[in-house]
Amino acid sequence: MLSNTGEHNSATEKKVREAAAQMGYIKNTAAAELVQQTSHIIAVIVSNTKSNFSDSIISAIEDKAVKSNLDVFVLHADHEDTDSQVRAIKTVSERAVKGIILVSLELDDSVLQLLTEANIPCVCLSTDVKNTLFPFVTSDNFKMGYDATNFLIAQGHQKIGFAGIPAKGAVTKRTKGYVKCMQDHGLIVQPDWIQYGDFTYDDGIVAMTNYMHQSTIDAVVCASDLVGVGLMNTAIKAGIQVPADLSIISIDGTSLVDMVRPRLTSVTQQFYEMGQEGINFLLGEQRFKSKYLPFKIVERDSTKSVD
Repeated sequence: MLSNTGEHNSATEKKVREAAAQMGYIKNTAAAELVQQTSHIIAVIVSNTKSNFSDSIISAIEDKAVKSNLDVFVLHADHEDTDSQVRAIKTVSERAVKGIILVSLELDDSVLQLLTEANIPCVCLSTDVKNTLFPFVTSDNFKMGYDATNFLIAQGHQKIGFAGIPAKGAVTKRTKGYVKCMQDHGLIVQPDWIQYGDFTYDDGIVAMTNYMHQSTIDAVVCASDLVGVGLMNTAIKAGIQVPADLSIISIDGTSLVDMVRPRLTSVTQQFYEMGQEGINFLLGEQRFKSKYLPFKIVERDSTKSVD
């Protein structure tokens, strides 16, 4: 009766609805959808890393969801903490959801097993999954690290640092790309040129502080735009001119790169397209297989050629 199905006496129906309103009744959508074997909810579990890369991904998912009469349920989990990921997955698994989109999470075997047992359509964005157990859409981390480094070398830089990159996980392929490019050009990477972190603004501050005390670098690849902004602000505050004294390129290419001065040269990823690909997969609108989306280097004001 409360779900507007079936035939009921109008007077009786009115009394039931009035009583329900007085009791604060809220329709249990999840239970109803489980009975009907349908769902209007897309669950998105996002890395809680303090970066802004996921904004465009979520925007794309929400834009498509609105057009498809779907609701989006967003949760956060630590990008490499199994317990927080398990809690998030169990939370959405207990609801009637149409599918799960995982954004930039490092998934170990126990989490992958839990997702398999949940038997809910699932796609991973901004990360790749070992053994291709679930479909994924991301950028090629190795190639981004390699190409960013190669761009700086082509400008004449030889003492190039890499800042704010995690020491483990799929993103370490960016570091491998950086190291391989340096080796291909006969350049030696000093141990303190690689400054580890977690993509945050503070990681940029710490990296630049360490560079000023330890290194003689003339360019830096930053693992995210936030790292790039933190590093650049710290350099400028210390009297280091960007790009006259130090060239900086960041990986991501979000809106941040145009908000700072000088504007950051970036390896620009297609985050909005990642979100579109993810929700289209769950809606079954296209044949799907895991893929790496193309990226491009956009030169702005934070890099310059050296003589």
